[in-house]
Amino acid sequence: MATIGYEGVLKMIEELTTNAGQIQDEVLREILSRNAGTEYLRGFLHGQTEKQLFKKNVPIVTYEHLKPYIDRIANGETSDILLAEPITGFFLSSGTSGGQPKMTPVTAQVTKNCELFRGFYESPVIKHFGDINQAGKRMELMFARPEIETPSGLKAASVSTSIYKESKFRTILPKLYTSPIETIFCPDPNHGLHCQLLFGLIQRDEVVTIGSLFASTVLRGIKFLENHWQELCYDIKTGRLSDWITDSGCRNAASLVMKPNPEQADLIESICNCKSWEGIIRKLWPKARYIGCICTGVMRQYIAELEFYCRGLPLVSAFYACSEAICGINLEPLCKPYDVSYTFLPSMAYFEFLPVENDHDESIDMKKNDEDTELVDLVNVKAGQCYELVVTTCAGLYRYKVGDVLMVSGFYNNAPQFQFVERKNVILSVDQEKTSETDLSKAVTEAKALLDPLGFILTEYTSYVDTSSAPGHYVLFWEIKGKEGKHCKELDPKIMVECCSRMEESLHYTYKIYRKRNIIAALEIRVVKQGSFEALMDYYVSKGTSLSQYKKPSCIKSEEALKILDSRVIGKYFSPKSPL
Repeated sequence: MATIGYEGVLKMIEELTTNAGQIQDEVLREILSRNAGTEYLRGFLHGQTEKQLFKKNVPIVTYEHLKPYIDRIANGETSDILLAEPITGFFLSSGTSGGQPKMTPVTAQVTKNCELFRGFYESPVIKHFGDINQAGKRMELMFARPEIETPSGLKAASVSTSIYKESKFRTILPKLYTSPIETIFCPDPNHGLHCQLLFGLIQRDEVVTIGSLFASTVLRGIKFLENHWQELCYDIKTGRLSDWITDSGCRNAASLVMKPNPEQADLIESICNCKSWEGIIRKLWPKARYIGCICTGVMRQYIAELEFYCRGLPLVSAFYACSEAICGINLEPLCKPYDVSYTFLPSMAYFEFLPVENDHDESIDMKKNDEDTELVDLVNVKAGQCYELVVTTCAGLYRYKVGDVLMVSGFYNNAPQFQFVERKNVILSVDQEKTSETDLSKAVTEAKALLDPLGFILTEYTSYVDTSSAPGHYVLFWEIKGKEGKHCKELDPKIMVECCSRMEESLHYTYKIYRKRNIIAALEIRVVKQGSFEALMDYYVSKGTSLSQYKKPSCIKSEEALKILDSRVIGKYFSPKSPL
């Protein structure tokens, strides 16, 4: 990719999207010709490779269907029970959006596709912002987590950790990034975060882009800086790392570059010591051109707060991918973060789509029986229609339901463009009603609009169903921040009660009927103190989730996580009446 330049890559994208149907057929043909003889596919295809036989006989599956085969390989059996190409390791999902981490096979072809994909998603960004790699450095917050060695000897790691371990990445790191490798692999995320922010401040005049994998991690960094800027300035002033940073790798990395710089420390201190932190990113890193992080899906809730801190800097969601498959890229990086669409790359996997239908007036639900629903090919999806993504990959996933619901927003040449709608099955339900992630997001958006004119921002939220008493009811945890020094204690309780009512009014018809019939009790908002969601993130990170890959759950399932939030509640408010 590097040899042909970004313009050459953009031409490749034109060719891929123009010939999307043909390329999809070639991808499936290649996957089946290699793997039709494996134990898994042999039971459905009997050695045949025809597309129609594949669509007729191979079932639509979830991770639980393939897990026994993956576990057998992890325990030492040969990989040809699932795929012909040798497995070099496994990718681990974050586990924060759908429960336990999933382990999916990695092959040489998967690694090659990942390298190609970086060129694909970076080229539109270079077209609009110039070649960042030549202009300066990236202050990217990156966090590896320990690998797991399976009984077979094969290693399992998150996608990001796998990238950080590559020799190619380690070679380019000092030139292109502000963070030394020791800070990325620091076992304590807070030590690593302190040091990465410190090195980013020291090199502030070289920083041309700021980011992380997800918007939540960027915000975590900003809030850490907001709480610890005086200490960071003292480190810069004295040229010495804070004593509480005990990690030897971080201390060694700091000793190589840090020297007393009181002038720089005073300048940063004057910027940070202000009444409002609105636009603080542009002030601290004046040469930054954009913020790079995923802002779609569950990360949408962080857009407003990020825009407050970066004021005018574009938020760029460059790509759509997951541990199971590489999918699409954003060809319009300057578009508003709420409007991002991802153009699917037909060469990365074989894509099929399970249609989604309305289950009530506002939400979506899967058709009741997948087996009775014909999957739609990539080039045959319809604009405006919602689908659940199903992938077949070179890594042994066949007709695999990723769990993401997408809406077709248009086409680029012959390749569809999708907007992320929600994770499937992330729902609240007291009785027979089903409230999806999208329903919840819409209702929260309507309710939080009451806070904005009063100078308050809803920074984080999550939910759960409280069935400790009958009837059960929905509970929302909200973390609220005041602008320009305001404290959330100044917020009128009547406004919070109105927020509860506004949420209920914004939920779907089935919910309202059940509320009227007292099948569901009044919706409750529990306001938690500042830092509560950081504590929630710390809990998940302590359980093995990489800080780089952390996605806050929209619905809390863990009792331990629930206790963390409940212990920090500073106010409880209920809807005073039924919405109907």
